Amino acid sequence: MFRTLAFSTLLLASASAFVGPINTQNSMQRTNQQLMTLNMVATTPASKYPTERGSEVDSRKIVAGGAGRDHLTAVRLKHIVFASEELATQSLQQLRSAQTNFDDLAVQISACVETRDKGGEIGWISINRSNEHVDLILPEEARNIVLESSTKPGDIVMAQSERGYHLVQIADVMVDVRRMATTKQRKKKKNEDGEEIEYKGILGGAILAEQEGVEFKQDLTYKVETMGCQMNIADSERMEGQLQNLGIRPFDEIKDKGKKADMVVLNTCSIRDHAEQKVYSYIGPYAKRKREGEDVTIIVAGCVAQQEGEALLRRAPEVDLVMGPQYANRLGDLLEDVANGNQVVATEASHIMEDSTKPRRSSTVAAWVNVIYGCNERCTYCIVPTTRGVEQSRPVESIVQEVTELVEQGYKEVTLLGQNIDAYGRDMIPKRKFSDLLRTVGAIPGLKRLRFVTSHPRYMSLGVIDAVAETPTACLNFHIPPQSGSNEILEAMGRGHTREKFLQIVERIRDRLPDAAITADMIVGFPGETDEQFEDTLKLMEEVKFDSVNTAAYSPRPNTPAAIWDNQIDDDVKQERLQKINRLNLQHAAERRARMQGRTEEVLVEERNVKVPTQVMGRTTHGYIVYFEGDIDELKGKLVDVEIEECQTYYLKGTMVGLSENN
Repeated sequence: MFRTLAFSTLLLASASAFVGPINTQNSMQRTNQQLMTLNMVATTPASKYPTERGSEVDSRKIVAGGAGRDHLTAVRLKHIVFASEELATQSLQQLRSAQTNFDDLAVQISACVETRDKGGEIGWISINRSNEHVDLILPEEARNIVLESSTKPGDIVMAQSERGYHLVQIADVMVDVRRMATTKQRKKKKNEDGEEIEYKGILGGAILAEQEGVEFKQDLTYKVETMGCQMNIADSERMEGQLQNLGIRPFDEIKDKGKKADMVVLNTCSIRDHAEQKVYSYIGPYAKRKREGEDVTIIVAGCVAQQEGEALLRRAPEVDLVMGPQYANRLGDLLEDVANGNQVVATEASHIMEDSTKPRRSSTVAAWVNVIYGCNERCTYCIVPTTRGVEQSRPVESIVQEVTELVEQGYKEVTLLGQNIDAYGRDMIPKRKFSDLLRTVGAIPGLKRLRFVTSHPRYMSLGVIDAVAETPTACLNFHIPPQSGSNEILEAMGRGHTREKFLQIVERIRDRLPDAAITADMIVGFPGETDEQFEDTLKLMEEVKFDSVNTAAYSPRPNTPAAIWDNQIDDDVKQERLQKINRLNLQHAAERRARMQGRTEEVLVEERNVKVPTQVMGRTTHGYIVYFEGDIDELKGKLVDVEIEECQTYYLKGTMVGLSENN
């Protein structure tokens, strides 16, 4: 205990410097809950990412500097060649302001005949080997300038050579994720007689088993359990794509009745209190199978995996693979070491590579598309920056290509994803704007609906609201979490915005898009929150009247300053406030949906109503769920007009009056 308290005192000093003096009047009267929190803070491994305000957030330095550079094996480059520096500079400005895209510009004006018709595509360039095969296209001196400047996907660097002036785009990177991971040879299991158990299936070392002529199971199945946010759902789809590419199929509850999945993936979330304990509880039944001699591969992915790292293996030695969110699309590479009989931990910072396989989408109508990973904010309560890392925006061209392919496959709606989506492009060279990306993606032919989450009041520009208003495919739905209605609490949270700034955003939305839905997140019981400050949150809700609010009582998280402050709020006070805010939330949700009564709304049909099989379920542009009678086989993926006849708190009911003209 004394070591824990000493450790917490050190963190407390750092936290005090973060937002100024805090109340330490009752510092020696800690509750059992506070002591548990201190123990959690003390026993959680240090983050792989910088967590203090003012610390380095440039992924180029964090990922590609030092040892990270050693793991980078190749970059994929595109270029446009110009005769003059002036023309290259003007074109760079056009790309920055999204007046054109790199591929189209290359086709139109590049002086390089070898790559012009391919959108400027040069191909893969090795980091540590000779690249003489491209010397005539991108001379060595120009390549060196580019690679010394950046290896981050999406960046565009200007370099000069005897051919002229090159605008070179880093389109993708290749990282040796197996070298970045930590591997440990798993000890062979022994039976009651002390004899080693033979390899079986993918768990015990399928590759070694095959080399030794041991027969193992061919028809392997997997099961994915996903906890948490939309980002985790998207990551799970990417991991499923990787597994199916390896020939492992989804476990079917009907077809595989009486059997068990050979591989289990737990995609974890660490945003709430006791997240770690929940993960270990989930692992329990599968660990028991392994201890009893069954051949099951256990993979723990996501934010708790990133947070715990090797500590997770020490507590749950049955686990085969621990991997952070940044490796979701490289699961297949990591499984190769598992198949060699190793336990693997992959939590090092890495550039996000483009998917080598296609995600297995959970819907055939609406799809998630990541546009920016990570978060550079340092909110004092939030663990996300320590588990998802620094911001890394995807190249515009990669996003457009993915959405275009989805539309060609029949998808009607796309949701752009980012932990802090308004920050899109600020980490790129040159910088880009999210509002420009919205317009670009929204103009893709065949796309019917475009959504995005999550916006941050500190960064959400009025230009984003204008882009939604001016883009016909953009849905009338904004998710903008203020987290509190009190300026004092917002400052303590390190949010970087005020109540007034948030209301300015709402005013602009109401002015330009009066029928738009606004949803939010709120935290109650943040350390030091007074009754008056909590009332400020309720007053903000009354002023805005959100369409829905995700509410939560504050819970201390490791590697966050607020976790070890002495002015924690008692749990009973938190619960009382949570009940009060939830009552108001329900009231406003019902009021907002009541305005739909009697209106005819366009609804995108997504799936069958599982509770009433004769009904289908879809959503309005506002994101409201609508149920109505219809044949799912006929209507799935269609836009239909529905007359709203019944308004409930969180859903609407109506009657279809015909197909929308927008199909």
